[in-house]
Amino acid sequence: MIQTDMFPVVDLPDNVEGGKTMFDSLKGLGFDDAISTIANGIVQFSFKLLIAILVFYIGKFIIKKLYNFVLGVMLKNKLEASLTTFVLSLVRMVLYFILIITVIGILGIETSSFLALFASAGVAIGMALSGTLQNFAGGVLILLLKPYKVGDYIEAQGFTGTVKEIQIFHTLINTADNKTIIIPNGGLSTGSINNYSREDYRRVDWTIGLAYGTDYEAAKATILEMINSDQRVVKQFIEDDIKIRAELQERKEAELHLMQDATADPKEKFSWWKRFRNNRKKHQQSIQDKLREQVKINEGLPVKKDCTPFVGLNELADSSINIVVRAWTHSSNYWGLFFEMNQRFYKELPEKGFSFPFPQMDVHIADVPESMRLK
Repeated sequence: MIQTDMFPVVDLPDNVEGGKTMFDSLKGLGFDDAISTIANGIVQFSFKLLIAILVFYIGKFIIKKLYNFVLGVMLKNKLEASLTTFVLSLVRMVLYFILIITVIGILGIETSSFLALFASAGVAIGMALSGTLQNFAGGVLILLLKPYKVGDYIEAQGFTGTVKEIQIFHTLINTADNKTIIIPNGGLSTGSINNYSREDYRRVDWTIGLAYGTDYEAAKATILEMINSDQRVVKQFIEDDIKIRAELQERKEAELHLMQDATADPKEKFSWWKRFRNNRKKHQQSIQDKLREQVKINEGLPVKKDCTPFVGLNELADSSINIVVRAWTHSSNYWGLFFEMNQRFYKELPEKGFSFPFPQMDVHIADVPESMRLK
C-alpha cells in the first residue's frame, strides 16, 4: 500500500533551470518521493511568484513616488519644460528596467544570462533601429546644445510652428492652424533650424510700390513719419527700447502691487524682504550691464547698434518704383506691426497724394499705308 500520511521532503537542486533538469531529478525516485518533490517545487515556485508580484507592485509604487519627486524638484528649480519631459521619460524607462530585472531574479532566472541575452539582442536591435538610436542621440544633443526649447517658434524640416514637447526620439511642434507635427530628433540635430524666438528683437521689412512720377523725397518723409508714430518701433537703439519697456513693466507691477496692497491684510502690506530682493536684483542687473558695455569698449566693438527706421529706393520696376521700409521691433510685436502698417500704408498714402500703380502696357498704333490696308 502507498503511505500518504507523510511525504518525505526532497529539496530541489539549486541549479534546476528547466523542465529537462526537473525530469532528470525525478529519475530513480519512488512515487511518494516524486509527488513530494513536485509538490515542494510548486510550493517554492508559488512562494517566489507571490514575492515577485509583491515586489513588482511595491516597485511600481516606489517608481511613481520617485517620478513625482523628480518632477517636483525640476518644477521647483524652474527647469526648462523640454529638459523636464526628456529626463522624466528617461528616468521612468530606467527604473522600470531595473524593476523587471529584479523580478526576474526573484523568480529564479539567472539575471547574468538574461543580461547577456539582452545585450546581444540590444546589439541586433540597435543595428536594425539605427535611425531610432540616431533620434535618441539627437534628442540628447538638442537638450545639451539647446538650439530651441519648449515654447519657441521654429522653422525646420519644412515645417513651422511652436515647440510643444521635446521627447526622447521626437519633437512635437504645433502649427499656426493647430496641427501637431512630429519631427524626428535626428534630423533636427543635424539640419538647419530657424528659431524665430531666439532673439528678443527682429527687423520688419515692407516693400511699397508707387507710381512713376512720384516725389520720392516727399514719400520718404511721409513713410518715416508714419513709422516713427508707432510706439512699437525702435527709434534708434535697442538698448534704449529695452529700458523703456522695463520702466513700463515696473510701472505696471507697481500699480498692481498698489491694488493688491489696498485689499491685503495690513500686516502683509510691508514685505521688506521682497523689496530687498527686488532692489538687489536691479543692482546686480545694472552691474552686469555696465560690465558688458565695458567689455565691448575694451574689445573695440560697437556698444550700441543703430536701428533707426530706414526708407530707401529699392527697385525701378516695370510699372512702379519700389520703396523698401525697414524698422526694428520686439519679437512679440512683429506680426501685429507688420499687418497694421500695411493697412496704414494702403489707407493713408493715397490720402496724402500718393498712388499705387497697376501693371500696364502701352500699345502704339502705327499708320499703315493705304496700299497695305486690307480691303
